[in-house]
Amino acid sequence: MISEFVTLIVGFITSILSMPLVMKFMKKKGIVGIDMHKKNKPAIPEMGGVAVIIGIAASVVVASVLTSEKTRLLLSFLASTLIAGIVGAADDLKPLSARIKPFLTLFSGMPILMLCTYDPRGPIFPIIGRTRLTIVYPLLIIVALAVTSNAVNMLDPFNGTMSGSCTVITITLLISSLILGRNDGVLLSLCMLGPLLVLYLFNRYPAKVFSGDVGSLSIGAALGAISILSHLEMVAVIAFAPQIMNAFYGLSTIGRLYERRETARPVVLLNDGRLMATSDPKAPLTLARVILAHGPLYEYEVARIIIILSIISGILAIFTAYLIKVTV
Repeated sequence: MISEFVTLIVGFITSILSMPLVMKFMKKKGIVGIDMHKKNKPAIPEMGGVAVIIGIAASVVVASVLTSEKTRLLLSFLASTLIAGIVGAADDLKPLSARIKPFLTLFSGMPILMLCTYDPRGPIFPIIGRTRLTIVYPLLIIVALAVTSNAVNMLDPFNGTMSGSCTVITITLLISSLILGRNDGVLLSLCMLGPLLVLYLFNRYPAKVFSGDVGSLSIGAALGAISILSHLEMVAVIAFAPQIMNAFYGLSTIGRLYERRETARPVVLLNDGRLMATSDPKAPLTLARVILAHGPLYEYEVARIIIILSIISGILAIFTAYLIKVTV
């Protein structure tokens, strides 16, 4: 466990040292986003996810040195994260269409297939046991990472929601890996946890930095990769419930793939600083809009509810891991 602990510390320190530099660089270059849920509409440095990727890369390098037998596994994890991050960075600098971006994220699953770091027999279900999806499973891996990366990207409406909920998912995968004795899952989750904690510290309300698509897409792909490489697919499905619900709500109401900039905003800012669900029928139905349907709330209150939902999903996911342990 010493090597795993070292990777956690290295990732955290690398990210917390690089984040201020990334923020300063983005602000200098004018790469900023307007915080639309604040009355004074502050300009916040974008692409803070770059510091997360730097932290993950540092963790993976150290982990590869300390556990050389895991090098191929770690390389496939890092490559998947980087590919999604490159797609996100391209979208941050020059917005991609709502169809091109999900298509490009399909390639983030390729390193796992090319390096053969997955179990070809398929996922493990509670009670049922391991499935036999040898032919179909590689295709599911490609789709899975595209789904997780874009679902995480879609649930990033408020300060701290994406970084906080993904930190919860990472901890869920870590605990589930410990329960099931999946050492690979423990190592990969700790490579991810340090940089994510740093992002949350800077991105929580009131946000000092936005992750950008470079952050949300890479983090979503990394979480999907951990789920595949550690055989925690069913655990991840439960842990991702808020992201899946949010994506389903939006896609079902709009009826197609869409970008936030293409539609009416699902929430509106009131004069007292609270947020209210819009009555505009052209706006997508989102998890935030459903939460606000019960009445106006402050941004940090909505963010807290979303993170609480993630914690509930995480608890159910950990229970799923326990069921797999005792029934398979």
